[in-house]
Amino acid sequence: MSLPSWQKKLDGNRKVGSMARAALWLATEVGEGNIFTKADLRSAFSDVAQIDRRIRQLRDYGWRIDFSRDDPSLKQDEQRFVSRGADVWIPGQAKTPRHKNSLTAAQRQKVFQADGYLCRSCGIASGEEYGDDDVTQAVLNVARRKVVLADGSEEHQLVTECKRCGSGSGDREVNLEALLELVEDLSPMERRILAGWIAADRRSPEPIDRLWGLYRTLPEEARKAVAGALDDADAADGMDD
Repeated sequence: MSLPSWQKKLDGNRKVGSMARAALWLATEVGEGNIFTKADLRSAFSDVAQIDRRIRQLRDYGWRIDFSRDDPSLKQDEQRFVSRGADVWIPGQAKTPRHKNSLTAAQRQKVFQADGYLCRSCGIASGEEYGDDDVTQAVLNVARRKVVLADGSEEHQLVTECKRCGSGSGDREVNLEALLELVEDLSPMERRILAGWIAADRRSPEPIDRLWGLYRTLPEEARKAVAGALDDADAADGMDD
């Protein structure tokens, strides 16, 4: 069955949205597995101001479109149309995904409370000023994060994120299965340390971390002096043995 033309803005009396047209363009002009650029996209949809956003929205409907952060072989301005999802040009197929539904005030408050009223990406609290900006104050939002569970299934979970961290982040994905495998690879001592950080919901720098931070600020000659002191201490320890 042939697909409708991506160039048509009307299907009878029904308006065809730009996301549906973008999907048809990918399916008929680009083809699965092939690369397209932002210039290609904007040339085809010169009449659509936010066509990049419409392409990203297709990912919510099962369309897989890889960016350079997903596929290191792609250049910064390239994207790869990997596979097709829902036929969003068909009425009823482009309903808002469940994980995109609006949250109630009570739901948002519950997420904020669970996350300690802190951005889980940078740790800033609502109303605090950013260290590099004495004017802008942090505003907290609730983001939907795709999580790949240990059994391989996917779900969207809610997390607190400040407006700055959420800006331009796209659809972040967390692979819980891979993370749990890394936890299993830790030594017993490392697991105890990590468990302590998790229980406190913060990491207190160890003395060696603070020393490293101070060392990194030193001029070259001072760094050499520290390195020499370590060599001398190692030599003295060897003599004691």
